[in-house]
Amino acid sequence: MFVDPWDEKTFRESLAYYPETFFVARSNGDIAGFVAAGLEDTGEEFYGHIMNFAVAPEYRRRGVGQHLIRRLEQEFALVGASGVQLEVRISNTGAQEFYRRLGYREVFQIASYYANDEDALVMMKWFRF
Repeated sequence: MFVDPWDEKTFRESLAYYPETFFVARSNGDIAGFVAAGLEDTGEEFYGHIMNFAVAPEYRRRGVGQHLIRRLEQEFALVGASGVQLEVRISNTGAQEFYRRLGYREVFQIASYYANDEDALVMMKWFRF
């Protein structure tokens, strides 16, 4: 459960700006999970940025999250991104371990990143071509 979830307007804007990197997993008519991401171009690097990601509790540990992230990574690689970045709450050790298993590594921390002043851990996965 998100401490500060996106509202409907933010979801709609994300889908409008980045429709190619917004994926939803469905099972028997239910939304099992989703990932919303975008592309960042710093002028030196072109990489993907996972902005929001969740799997419904009843679908966790069934491969849904891994499938969503792998599909997203495939899309980023197809458009020439050099890697993927994300932010995760410093307290969310379960999510951090999930990302580590998928090849993401800690890059740095951002103090008071979240609305409740919690720090974020920035993680990155670089593609090797």
